[in-house]
Amino acid sequence: MTTTRRNFLGLTLFGLTAATVGCSTAAGAGGEAKTLRYQGAAGDVTLPELAADLGYLGDLRLEWVGNTISGPQDIQSAATGQVDFGGAFNGAVVKLKAAGAPIRSVIGYYGADELAYSGFYVLEDSPIRTARDLLGAKVGMNTLGAHHEAMLGIYLKRAGLSAEEVKKVEPIVLPPVNTEQSLRQKQVEVGVLGGILRDKATEKGGVRKLFSDFDLLGAFTAGSYVFTEKFLRDNPSTVRTFVTGVAKAIEWGRSTPREQVVARKVDILTRRGRNEDPATLKHWKSTGVAAKGGKVLDAEFGLWLDWLAERGEVTKDQVRLADLFTNEYNELAR
Repeated sequence: MTTTRRNFLGLTLFGLTAATVGCSTAAGAGGEAKTLRYQGAAGDVTLPELAADLGYLGDLRLEWVGNTISGPQDIQSAATGQVDFGGAFNGAVVKLKAAGAPIRSVIGYYGADELAYSGFYVLEDSPIRTARDLLGAKVGMNTLGAHHEAMLGIYLKRAGLSAEEVKKVEPIVLPPVNTEQSLRQKQVEVGVLGGILRDKATEKGGVRKLFSDFDLLGAFTAGSYVFTEKFLRDNPSTVRTFVTGVAKAIEWGRSTPREQVVARKVDILTRRGRNEDPATLKHWKSTGVAAKGGKVLDAEFGLWLDWLAERGEVTKDQVRLADLFTNEYNELAR
């Protein structure tokens, strides 16, 4: 089953009006939280989990409460106090902040580079060669209103398509594991593939990359972890330990041979006993985080603020860049 752009509801700010953020768990002797509740990702090891395993989180403990279904859901959970931190595409952070959620990004955690990118693929014999060839085409992607739809919009705009022409290109939601099959069965003309799914599809052959996020923007950090403003005020030392620990894990992954990173992640996943398949981890290549230690840059939020403003989803006076993120807790960003 697919979801069209017309069905997209955007971010549902459930409970935000009552979002006096829930109490964090297990405060330490200094009164700050020492246990951080979070959502994980099935079949993956997140950077905080890696940082904890490497001993970079000091006396902090992570409490896994389940797996998230999407970045927007994860940061909504943080905003409403169901977890202590969450991560999402930076555009989703802008949108939630503009809607009044008391959140702030503190460190980048994923992005695009020459190894970690999302490609927009067509069949090898497809007549689609340019942006204009996409008029009337269906483009399958994992979710709407997020990273991949933004990349598609930037690609079309740079090619000179008008706003009316852009509307003739139809993004639709496809589960990532079904995207290659839908493309080969011609249910969509374009499919967005990343990671192991991209590698498997290209190894099999018969598909051709039209463009990628890395082709469009070069290396950039695309998503970040957020806390609520209240949590930041109440727990500055804890947040500093967490953010700096995650920053160290990013640099550990950058400087350690790939085989060792993969082996560590597989070991973590196996030991935690959540009945997960480690197959995807064996294809890990890079976090894609651009700046040292996940430092957040103005441009990494300004891009999405402009994009959302063009779509009429936010106005630029709803939120200031300075209110969206801070690097003050990241000791590797100084």
